[in-house]
Amino acid sequence: MEFRTCRRHWGAEFISDDVVRFRVWAEGQKDLTLRLTDTDIPMAAVGDGWFQIDVPGVRHGTTYQFVLQDGLAVPDPASRAQQDDVNGPSVVIDPRRNPPAQSEWKGRPWEETVIYELHIGTFTEEGTFRAAIEKLPYLAELGITQLEVMPVSQFGGQRGWGYDGVLLYAPHSAYGTPEDFHAFIDAAHALGLAVVLDIVLNHFGPEGNYLPLLSPAFFHQDRMTPWGNGIAYEVDAVRQYIAEAPLFWLSEYHFDGLRFDAIDQIHDDAETHILPHIAQRIRAAFPDRHIHLTTEDSRNVIFLHPRDEHGQTPLFTAEWNDDFHNAAHVFATGESHAYYQDFAFEPEKKLARALAEGFVYQGEISLQTGKSRGVECREQPPQFFVDFIQNHDQVGNRAQGERLISLAGADKTRVLFAALLLSPHIPLLFMGEEYGETQPFLFFTDFHGDLAKAVREGRAKEFTGHAGHDETVPDPNDLNTFMRSKLDWNRVDTEEGRAWVHLTRGLIALRQRYVVPLLKQHGAVEGNVLQTTLGMVAVSWRFPSGTLSLALNIGKKPLTLPDLPGKPIFSWPEAIENLPPNSIVVRFAEGEATL
Repeated sequence: MEFRTCRRHWGAEFISDDVVRFRVWAEGQKDLTLRLTDTDIPMAAVGDGWFQIDVPGVRHGTTYQFVLQDGLAVPDPASRAQQDDVNGPSVVIDPRRNPPAQSEWKGRPWEETVIYELHIGTFTEEGTFRAAIEKLPYLAELGITQLEVMPVSQFGGQRGWGYDGVLLYAPHSAYGTPEDFHAFIDAAHALGLAVVLDIVLNHFGPEGNYLPLLSPAFFHQDRMTPWGNGIAYEVDAVRQYIAEAPLFWLSEYHFDGLRFDAIDQIHDDAETHILPHIAQRIRAAFPDRHIHLTTEDSRNVIFLHPRDEHGQTPLFTAEWNDDFHNAAHVFATGESHAYYQDFAFEPEKKLARALAEGFVYQGEISLQTGKSRGVECREQPPQFFVDFIQNHDQVGNRAQGERLISLAGADKTRVLFAALLLSPHIPLLFMGEEYGETQPFLFFTDFHGDLAKAVREGRAKEFTGHAGHDETVPDPNDLNTFMRSKLDWNRVDTEEGRAWVHLTRGLIALRQRYVVPLLKQHGAVEGNVLQTTLGMVAVSWRFPSGTLSLALNIGKKPLTLPDLPGKPIFSWPEAIENLPPNSIVVRFAEGEATL
């Protein structure tokens, strides 16, 4: 496969073997200077707020900054790498130095996806791209097919979740160099692991964002988001910066897809909304690769995810299904604070609907907001929904960062874990979940001064009315908060850890054997709720060539097993005829089954 890079309007780019074009939109500046290492070179204004200069003799690794009228030196907003932190010099990168080692790799079909979400900084003790490579054979042997890397775009400080990125084209320097990140992706592909990147196009972080100085028109002065002024996506230069970032990661780093964060906060008044514009450009650019584009959207909508007559996705592939998590969480823990109040009444029925249909809220009124949410989704194929019982948000946005196993206990968690992996929705595991990790995943940052104070106080205030709000909320800027969030890999070698790994490996193998072939077929899928009662859920999915069904009980009393068609493919505990507390039975019937 030919190695391709995408042409960009912004940034430093080799236009020949030894000539680099530096280009930036700075409509808020009358003059702009390129500081190339220690040499200042005036840039030419080329119209519409753009400044540009072509410089011969520039080498890979050369540092540079843009100097504003007032003498302030700032990084390139489209920097491909930073020498150190987000405020310092940018680094010229020659992408030709890092062609993909697995040049024939085309990715993996979506239907066989089992996602493993990980945060580079806490995935290993070292918290680097290179260190993460050492764990990849373990994940491949486990049966994971796709790694989802939490955002890596350069952000303020050394540690953070990554959702406060400000240089959308530069991998975070604390994790390693671009060469290190390429090595991570190459190693994953060599093991048959697809890799997708979580990207944030709805806002910029609070530290290191110099776009308001370069180009105030980059943002709306009268439109706010939860994180500050809204981005002016309809402005040509802004649209180019935002739309080219996803193409950049897919082309230069050979990613297999992207997860788009909180797209409900992306408001665009252009004739063609920025999101379908991005998806269309990606599909046109990579027609010969399996590129998977998932969205996070609290609105429970499906208009960005059409399918053609062949089942292909011309825009976005699938959506994160928070409803499934919320219903499962309330079902297992009984919590009803904040957004969990929408799932507190008859959680069994809500979990059953999430399994059978996808969204729980399909136009119903939310108790939390008093507004209707969602649209009917029964016609969506099961693989439209990305389900999880834990992820970075749902664990980390708790005051104490507790995982489900710490809140509901191992027995209930195990049952829901099996349901997650054997339902026909696409499952996502949060790092460590496969071995029963109990370490918390907390919210952590590395800010200083007034910003650190604001984050600390804001985080504490946020949990008024939430479970655990009466406890001291860990200071996000305390190094110990970050260190406590690292995985404890020693747990894998304990008796309990080995049992969890054995369970995970077995469930994924069953999924590949029974569930994936069903998802690869075309045709209508009928999801049905068979029965619900206190602590118990039974559902089925009828495919053209077979019926998958499951029943689970996390209540305190033994229950009669509903009449499920076909043969058992999994049960916990093994060889049960009814449903004792904390049990699950999954069955499969070939051909059409009468329920």
